[in-house]
Amino acid sequence: MYIKQISVFLENTTGRLTDFTAVLKKNNVDIRAMYVADTTDFGILRVLVDDPEGTKKILSENGFNATVTDVIAVEVEDRPGGLHDVLEELTSRNIGVEYIYSTLQLKNGKVVLVLKVRDLVKAQSILSEAGVRMFATEDLA
Repeated sequence: MYIKQISVFLENTTGRLTDFTAVLKKNNVDIRAMYVADTTDFGILRVLVDDPEGTKKILSENGFNATVTDVIAVEVEDRPGGLHDVLEELTSRNIGVEYIYSTLQLKNGKVVLVLKVRDLVKAQSILSEAGVRMFATEDLA
């Protein structure tokens, strides 16, 4: 089970993020999770929405450089060591994590984390065997 994530290249200038959110607002796109990694000159915005392919098209039509990437979204116990337990499952089997971000806390005392890993198929198998709940893009709707 994968989540389709949109990555958008944004210049690091005043108002550029507002331009991005204006396009989403105009097209009634709801952000489910967002993460920005920036440098002095530009940023990479990673965002989860309920229709990633449609949103990518909208963004491209409005001058944004956007790509869709598969990531894994997992449910983790919201307690000290919850993240460590998931990461240990992956690293003990030589699965590297490129980046990670948190989305929200669920009512059941757990959080949803988004992970970009080097081997999605193997990571999915490992986490499934470990009993870790994973989400699909459809779960965001």
